[in-house]
Amino acid sequence: MRLIHSFLQELQKNMIMKNCHKKCVRFVLLSFVFFLGMGISYAERPIPKPRGLVNDFADVIPAPHEQKLVALTTELLQKTEVPVVVVTMPDIDGAEYNDYANRLYKAWGIGKKGEDKGVLVFVTVKERKMRIETGYGVEGILPDGLVGEIRDRYMTPYLKQNKFGEGLLYGAAAVAQTIAKDAGIQLTGQARVKAPKKKKSKLSFLPLLLLLLVFFRFGSGRRGGSLLLLLPLLMGGGGRSTGSGFGGSFGGFGGGFGGFGGGMSGGGGAGGGF
Repeated sequence: MRLIHSFLQELQKNMIMKNCHKKCVRFVLLSFVFFLGMGISYAERPIPKPRGLVNDFADVIPAPHEQKLVALTTELLQKTEVPVVVVTMPDIDGAEYNDYANRLYKAWGIGKKGEDKGVLVFVTVKERKMRIETGYGVEGILPDGLVGEIRDRYMTPYLKQNKFGEGLLYGAAAVAQTIAKDAGIQLTGQARVKAPKKKKSKLSFLPLLLLLLVFFRFGSGRRGGSLLLLLPLLMGGGGRSTGSGFGGSFGGFGGGFGGFGGGMSGGGGAGGGF
């Protein structure tokens, strides 16, 4: 601020803008101070130091979910050397969330330098934004489209309900299991990745009921067999699983943390509001 004050005094002393009206000069000077102040504020927004693979700075992850996240990310790191780092922030002081996540990734150096294999799962609570940021080295197995699917299916539905524990756990687990599958390893434990169940319409059985009536009315003498074929549909979809396409389970693996070795991200991944 002392430099700004000196600049203004020097400007007035030398009468740089002699031909301008005094109000015009004042407007220009105030605008200069305003935008300079914005630049200083932006540059000084702090990036916190990492606590580990799970960094709940916003204090929104319940203890049981945090324990499972620590177990999951630690096991994945020890078996694949790929860190999945989870971060929640209470707010980012109005910063653009994609840019903030990218700067945080760079400041922490997630992943090994030169390999750049790492993932940041980021949520800022006040701004209600989230992002999965991927390092250069995992973009082949976690392309933006797949990351967007993980966001939409396993994270956003929970985050909208302020279920941060579930959203972050299932999102990180889906990412981790994709990495584990590519590495040819299995993650241990019992907690499974799952998307929120969708409520079925009460009218969804009507087309099947009409189909059943058609079989009874126009079917051949093998009506019993036709009815047996329809029973799986009437009982709930022919036996298709409602579980996650990522499969697998995790948990029950302790240990320390690492994964901060100068890795870089090129801005790959997906994010959005909730």
